[in-house]
Amino acid sequence: MSNTTTARGSWGSRIGFILAAAGSAVGLGAIWKFPYVAGANGGGVFLLVYLACVFSVGVVMMLAEMMIGRSAKKSATSAYRVLGKSNWHLAGWISVLCVYLILGFYCVVGGWTIAYIIEAVKGDILTTDAKVLSETFTNFIADPTAALIYTAAFMAITAAIVIAGVQAGIERICKVLMPVLFALMLFLVYRSLTLPGALEGVMYFITPDWSKLSIKMVLDALGLAVFSLSVGAGLMIAYGSYLSPETKVVNAGLWIAGLATMASVLAGLMILPAVFAFHVDPAAGPGLTFITMPALFAQMAGGQLLALVFFSLLLFAAVTSSISILEPAVAFLIDEYGLARKTATIIVSVSNYVILGIPAALSFGSMADDMKVFGKTPFDLMDFVASNLLMPLGGMLAAVFVGWRIWPEIRAVLAGEMNKTMLHWYRLMAAIVAPLLIAIVAYMTIKG
Repeated sequence: MSNTTTARGSWGSRIGFILAAAGSAVGLGAIWKFPYVAGANGGGVFLLVYLACVFSVGVVMMLAEMMIGRSAKKSATSAYRVLGKSNWHLAGWISVLCVYLILGFYCVVGGWTIAYIIEAVKGDILTTDAKVLSETFTNFIADPTAALIYTAAFMAITAAIVIAGVQAGIERICKVLMPVLFALMLFLVYRSLTLPGALEGVMYFITPDWSKLSIKMVLDALGLAVFSLSVGAGLMIAYGSYLSPETKVVNAGLWIAGLATMASVLAGLMILPAVFAFHVDPAAGPGLTFITMPALFAQMAGGQLLALVFFSLLLFAAVTSSISILEPAVAFLIDEYGLARKTATIIVSVSNYVILGIPAALSFGSMADDMKVFGKTPFDLMDFVASNLLMPLGGMLAAVFVGWRIWPEIRAVLAGEMNKTMLHWYRLMAAIVAPLLIAIVAYMTIKG
């Protein structure tokens, strides 16, 4: 066995792969972003549209990436080169650039979760004064020393897991963190549902208000579905490359989508009933997590414990996603340059922290205005380029690659898992519908 093969590794079990891939999807997108986006878009009707998007376009694109990786046994750039010849390897470079940018700002947010666990232990964030909480959060993210230390700490945790390898690191930690994550969510859902007035929030979340249905809302749901399934950044290509030929890709993909969706639904049931119970605006936006939720916990019995559980939950979700963001860049160096896993991980982590992590962490302090490019801070610029340009482009290229360039090979793989009608439907979605819809979402997002 070559050093490169040893460095790459493979999944030890099917359930290990499913939990790791679901962990990639069950990140801050599901727990932090989904509740406030659903709250701002009418609750129940958004949930239905979101589910439809996940199990149509989202699953199609995720399966496309998984099959590219499994067919080539390589990460994105090498996989596109091996399977597509010509200049298709450029699609892989887009994916590598995308995950590198995401890692830069994601570790900053991950660092915030570590800091808030410490604040929850101290009890300093348990106040009902929204102004105080807002100032606390603003002052914290504006403190350059704290921002850099917590970002580095989160990057170090992520790197340590990836260095340990696919089975001993990524798979092992996800087998522990994912069940714990769902257990913590269920505990917080139970606590939220027992609050007086919580039923109003539940009904808002599960009852469709069709008057809220709009083109913009559908596009928001589609964009969130693709983002929450980690499609377009080559993550599933890397994870798929560690799969054995015997693994049923469609079945595994549906399990991953199901677990990711379950996490989003539980996040909605965890947060929205509490929001309604304490008469908070469900469309409070991104601040719902770090500003609104501590105020809610301050009004609950056992609030300090609940705050600790909540921010621990956020940290676990952030870690299961961050390792899937780091892994494709590490796999790229292993596949393209034959580096050892430890060396590749250190190179990516250290360079990313220095080049992107530091500017992203300093994007909220006194230097923020001086660092703006095109009117955006480094944090916002990385987020915009990765989420609105590279991820949609990467997702479209993966779908087109499967639907057109290597369809005969993919059809042969899927023939044992789908009937002819499903095969025709899948190709139509991959070759035409998914790329078209993602292009529309990207255009509308960029247009503003």
